[in-house]
Amino acid sequence: MEVALAAAQKAGELTLEYFRQDVEVELKADSSPVTIADRSSEALLIELLSAEFPGDAFLGEESGERPGDSGYRWVLDPIDGTRSFVQGVPLYGVLIGLEDASGEAVLGVINLPALGETLVAASGEGCYHNGTIANGSKVSVSEVADLESACVVYTGAETFCMSGTLGVHTALSDRVKILRSWGDCYGHFLVAIGQAEVMLDPVLSRWDIVPIKPIVEEAGGVFTDWQGNPGIDGSSGVSTNSAIAAEIRSVISAVGTDSAGQPS
Repeated sequence: MEVALAAAQKAGELTLEYFRQDVEVELKADSSPVTIADRSSEALLIELLSAEFPGDAFLGEESGERPGDSGYRWVLDPIDGTRSFVQGVPLYGVLIGLEDASGEAVLGVINLPALGETLVAASGEGCYHNGTIANGSKVSVSEVADLESACVVYTGAETFCMSGTLGVHTALSDRVKILRSWGDCYGHFLVAIGQAEVMLDPVLSRWDIVPIKPIVEEAGGVFTDWQGNPGIDGSSGVSTNSAIAAEIRSVISAVGTDSAGQPS
């Protein structure tokens, strides 16, 4: 936990050197943006983590796969929320996750460099805000027990449209207390520290899921994909506190698919 958190903090410091600067933005094959800050952050994460754990494998959003022989794999998103980063919005994060030999997500880090906040969690150890077990504050999800009193957050309406799940947004818009697009890892961060009850992410990648899942679960919450599966092999994510988990997944299931027939 200490090594991973330190690596995320150093990579976050590096991203701040480019934040709100005139950096060149390239478009990848999937039309998502990438900058020198993304690539430099990922390279630094691999350098720092491989120095401590030379036998571990890596999966990075920007550099792809790097094999290892220990049975463990680090999963990296050097800037989660590159669009926010490019726009100069401080709600982006550096994500580090760790998979064990059985393919379980056993450790997660979210560093929000521009906000100066971190979360780190490991299986069975709890989730800690702005530090680790030795010096951080242990956090937990909220106890809000009904959607009418809940704060629900999501990355953006376009992700609902892409996945054919816009009906979920519509179904919740007049039902919940607060519905806001405070997106990317920041939304999951808010659930873990008890400042939001639900984070909806109908489109996610493995480098998002592996870091986020241990954080939410060690904070006492529930993380699944859109279909309610608890593993890390999906392409979507829903983070909730425990009290609302069943109700929000019931809403998702009831809405079904949109007119284009996309899976919900």
